[in-house]
Amino acid sequence: MQNKITKLFKIKYPVIQGGMIWVSGYKLASAVSNAGGLGLIGAGSMYPDVLSEHIQKCKKATDKPFGVNIPLFYPDLEEILKIIVDEKVRIVFTSAGNPKLYTSFLQGKGIKVAHVVSSVKFALKAQDAGVDAVVAEGFEAGGHNGKEETTSFTLIPMVKEKLKIPLIAAGGIGTGRGMLAAMALGADGVQMGSRFVASEESSAHVNFKKKVVETEDGGTDLTLKELIPVRLIKNEFYHRIQALYDQKAGVEEMIELLGRARAKLGMFEGDLEEGELEIGQVAGLIHQIKPAGTIIKEIISEFISAQKEMGEVEF
Repeated sequence: MQNKITKLFKIKYPVIQGGMIWVSGYKLASAVSNAGGLGLIGAGSMYPDVLSEHIQKCKKATDKPFGVNIPLFYPDLEEILKIIVDEKVRIVFTSAGNPKLYTSFLQGKGIKVAHVVSSVKFALKAQDAGVDAVVAEGFEAGGHNGKEETTSFTLIPMVKEKLKIPLIAAGGIGTGRGMLAAMALGADGVQMGSRFVASEESSAHVNFKKKVVETEDGGTDLTLKELIPVRLIKNEFYHRIQALYDQKAGVEEMIELLGRARAKLGMFEGDLEEGELEIGQVAGLIHQIKPAGTIIKEIISEFISAQKEMGEVEF
């Protein structure tokens, strides 16, 4: 299965595992890479020394390409970039910031750069910044999201229409059929986050993994748009947010409720009531916790089967 994305990153399948906070350590990244996809270490929840340790362990766990996801608002960004260069990481996915800041620097060190966006406007800005690929993420995605609320089904073809560089689709994709649909809309590859949360190698707390499996259609919502929009599971913390909305509370009260480390509390420490449980709408299609390698195999098998089915359709 060779195309622009597999050639760009030197991987077998155009399937990228999202670099999620509190979930994407070296065990998950190496397992995805060993299975033929592209594993990403999520630097957003790691201090520099922890990231360095995960990169070194990932190198030992796989001889396949892997990358690091970096939110560009990260407070220790300069130190993180130095670690990535020193450890000779060859792929970086950036998000939540201006791609012009570090793309040329990273590429000058022999690093391929992809940038995550939520709109056509920002896709074009990323392309102008010189990135090697764009990840266009629809608002079905879990975690922090764009304010535009553009669905993947509309975002992908709109970005494809304007973009000249490789396009990776994200948001609401967790199956082989979803992958085929995204590629039919113009994507060259897909990035999946939520599906790999419920993997054996994910560093998410088992309570959170089980909660993801239990989550059904309508079980998530995009909220806190006045701060940073985030899609999460409806739990006690979520209902307290909604109560503030009902009371027409201001931003300061929402910041006070949010506090610090809510995502860590829920996703990493397993507090299902007071934690922030970030997951995408595709959770309704996730029914089991499985090894990442098995997930990749099932995605590719279903992709091929669905592709054959479409070939048999008569008009």
